[in-house]
Amino acid sequence: MKINTAEFIISNSEVSKCPLERIPEYAFIGRSNVGKSSLINMLTNHKNLAKTSGRPGKTQLINHFKINNNWFLVDLPGYGYAKVSKKTKSVFQQFITDYFEKREQLVCAFVLIDIRHEAQNIDLEFMEYMGESEIPFCIIFTKADKISKTKIDSHIAAYKKQMIQNNWEEMPQYFVTSSTEGVGKEILLNYIDEINQEVFKSESGF
Repeated sequence: MKINTAEFIISNSEVSKCPLERIPEYAFIGRSNVGKSSLINMLTNHKNLAKTSGRPGKTQLINHFKINNNWFLVDLPGYGYAKVSKKTKSVFQQFITDYFEKREQLVCAFVLIDIRHEAQNIDLEFMEYMGESEIPFCIIFTKADKISKTKIDSHIAAYKKQMIQNNWEEMPQYFVTSSTEGVGKEILLNYIDEINQEVFKSESGF
């Protein structure tokens, strides 16, 4: 898929105020400072579509961008500074929980993980929440240009092992990316395009 147009539509903190259009929606979320804005800019061929900042936690709202006039890319706040509590599932802000559990247009979430680090509990617990809530998601490993191929492989293997130990049958589909070098761009956009085609083919849609 080639992205021809990418347009900012709305920022808000209420799911009820999200766009009403019944088109596929893909949410991007990860720990603060995981490189989410840089990845979004790389995917959409825009330098400043999503605002990048050296200060973690810059994104504080649900941000909708319409891509090619037929699907939404959603930039969500990071969950790095939220207190993790399995009892209340307050892994991140309440309106993000509402978004994931109520947004019917969401067809897939992408959980971003910094490939430079070994498996982090906050990421594992967030993905556990996604699994328990039956929210379809894939993993995007970011910053692949920062470490060697050997370390990339070993860190992914560590995540696989940890998730299987945490009662996952298998690790979700994942992508390895580098915003600096454009790694993973084509395969990720093609994946989104394949899902879109299935959604548009379906008579029931959403």
